[in-house]
Amino acid sequence: MNPDNGAYTGLVDAHCHLQDGFLRHALAPALIRARAAGVTLMCCNGTGEDDWDYVLGLGRTHEDVHVSLGLHPWYVAGRSPHWLDRLEELVAAQPVAVGEVGLDNALSERNDAEQERVFLAQMALAAKYARPVSIHCRKAFGRLADLIRGMPERPPRMMLHAYAGSHEMVPVFEKLGFHISVCASITRPANRKARTACIRISPDRLLVESDSPAIAPPGVPFERNEPAYLPLVVETLAGLRGEDPRELARYTAANARRFFACDGEDGR
Repeated sequence: MNPDNGAYTGLVDAHCHLQDGFLRHALAPALIRARAAGVTLMCCNGTGEDDWDYVLGLGRTHEDVHVSLGLHPWYVAGRSPHWLDRLEELVAAQPVAVGEVGLDNALSERNDAEQERVFLAQMALAAKYARPVSIHCRKAFGRLADLIRGMPERPPRMMLHAYAGSHEMVPVFEKLGFHISVCASITRPANRKARTACIRISPDRLLVESDSPAIAPPGVPFERNEPAYLPLVVETLAGLRGEDPRELARYTAANARRFFACDGEDGR
């Protein structure tokens, strides 16, 4: 499958993992393909202590890579005793977002209380330094909403990435101040839940992402996704919402740049 190169300009990939999978060893050509597809900013998320420095290096090396650092719920059990001190040191010293953080009740082996402690510690860190935060959530949407309501202070901007919740929860999270990001899961016709939910997201809260290298569109091996396929997400999303794809590309990019306070935007 080939993305429609040249059809778009100024796209923003609101969430990806350029450090993972095949992208780690084939990043240069993937970045060339992304830029040819019109992707002008990629928000790369670190997920654990082992990749934070590498992801920071990507941000320093590539002007179109924006960095976010966090401890993903999949890696909570393996964290070091000083993980939070290290994360705060990096966040305090760098213009980065916080994430990927979150809750994952789809894991067969997990400690929910421990997940929540780690999640809330990172949310408090994002609030302390006024950083946007990218949040992973699976099968824990009600609990996530309850935790956010109970926070004494929230980060200035919060994103639910690769949204996999119900359409009924969309207005709940928007009322809590969330942006909601959509990935290539909507390009799969069998995923009725995601395709229904994406229609309900308010235009000013909508973001698009690749979540690469995972969740590839049909015709691409699942773990061979890359930012160059973002136009397929835009086109599918626009079709489901009955909107012009170029206009959707424009406003989702503007939303993302405000969210991450890029190009001089203050994020408000």
